[in-house]
Order: sequence, then structure tokens, then C-alpha cells
Amino acid sequence: MVQTISPQIARSWLLVPATQPELFETARTSRADAVIIDVEDAVAANEKERARHETLEWLNAGHRAWVRINDASSDFWSEDCAAFSNASGLEGVMLAKSESRSHLSDTADRLPEGTRILALVETARGIEHVEEIAHSPSTFRIAFGTGDFRRDTATGDSEIALAYARSRLVIASRAARLPAPIDGPTLDRDRLMSGTLHARDMGMSGKLSLNHEHTAIINEGLSPANEDIAWAHGFIKAFEESGGTITDGSDLPRLARAQKILQQAKDFKIHAEAAIVSHSDY
Repeated sequence: MVQTISPQIARSWLLVPATQPELFETARTSRADAVIIDVEDAVAANEKERARHETLEWLNAGHRAWVRINDASSDFWSEDCAAFSNASGLEGVMLAKSESRSHLSDTADRLPEGTRILALVETARGIEHVEEIAHSPSTFRIAFGTGDFRRDTATGDSEIALAYARSRLVIASRAARLPAPIDGPTLDRDRLMSGTLHARDMGMSGKLSLNHEHTAIINEGLSPANEDIAWAHGFIKAFEESGGTITDGSDLPRLARAQKILQQAKDFKIHAEAAIVSHSDY
């Protein structure tokens, strides 16, 4: 990874099959903000043991990554928890098919205290219980498993078809004071930027990826653009020069937006070169 980004604000989350350890180093040096080694859907049942071994060997060799473990109702969950509770380079786990508060708390009980857990919501039951999942003290952040959700609900892949589920995740995360949720992957590169911008417009701040070449595009789409940063600088400058005078009810919301944009630019180490945009343009 080119730079270290806090998982609270990480944009691109790259999933790597645990049975392909030759890809671990490629993932680590990619533009991904976070790497997740996948021992769940990317691994056949008869390969689970080897997948754990390959992952543990890499994590215990001085590398760091997240691990997507099997869901709490599966035959593999207990062994996953036991195995990765001793992984020195574990950043946290992504719990597949999170459907209840107990799935999160039971997983936390089997891992070292303080282990961060990403709740992957990917079923109708998970969406219906997303509020309790978000309010679980064991939940670090929520992600949307679009593929399994579509399979579970027979939903299409259009923006409108998945809008309700995405909104539920966003609202539940905000209400529980969690970081904004992570969207599912867009497999078609031609649709990747539009899919990323749509996720951002829905209120999501991260996106899963299955391809290391997609991570730079995701980072760009989920970062403030140069013109946004220029506007933020211009608005704050004008606001300060006015002595903080509030002219109408839009000033404080715009001030908050400007401050958030500049904080994101700082966090992501973005230096805008665009000309300052008039504060009246937004």
C-alpha cells in the first residue's frame, strides 16, 4: 500500500483469495487503502484448512491485513476464529453474512479483546437487523455484500434496485455513530467510476474491490476533487474575512461541508492545484 490510511476512513478494500498467496504481495503494494484476505466465498470447502495456513503464514511473517472469515452459522466459523486469534499481523476481521447483534458479539468473544470487526451485511435478514448490528459495541464498520444480497433477494444490479438497502446501511451507520459504510464491488471496469460515485452520493465512503487495478479508481472517486478542495478553501477564507458573519441558513451547513472536505484532503494527502472557486458557487 502506498500510504497508511486509517480503516475508519479507508476507501478501497481489496479482497484477495487466501488460496492464492502469490497475490498477497501484489495486494500489499497496490493502491488499496486496506487489504482483506478472503477465506470465505473465495475458498472451496475442501480448501479452507490450506487457506487458513497460507494466511497465517503471511500474517505471522511481518505483514498486516484484514481477513474475511466465514459466517457465524457455518461449519468453518469456529476454526476461523481460533486460527486468527493468534495472527500477529491481523488488522481485524470481516464477518460474512452478519445478520444479528449476537453474530458480532459471539465473534468478538472468540477473538482477542479489541479486535476490529467489519460486519458484512449481505442478506435480507441482515438488512432488516442492520440497526442492531450497527449498535453492537463489537461492530467497527459495516460493508454491503451486494452479490450475495442480490442472490438472496433476487434483486437486480441497477442503482434503483439496491438503493433501499444502501440507504439502510448509511442511516444505521450514522445513527450508531459509525464510519460511513463500505459498498460492494463493481466488477465491470467501465462502470467502476460511475458505481463509485453513486456509492459516494448514497453516503458511503468505502468500496470493496476484487481487482488491485481498480483500487486507484475507487480512491479517486471517493476523494474530494480539486475543485471541491478549491471551493472549500475559498469559502472558509471568505467566511473568516467576513468575521464569521452568517448571512442565511445555508452558511453553517456549507462551512461544515468545507471543513470536512479539507480534512479529507489532509487525510488522503491531496494537494489541489485548481483555482479558488467563489464561495457563492456552491
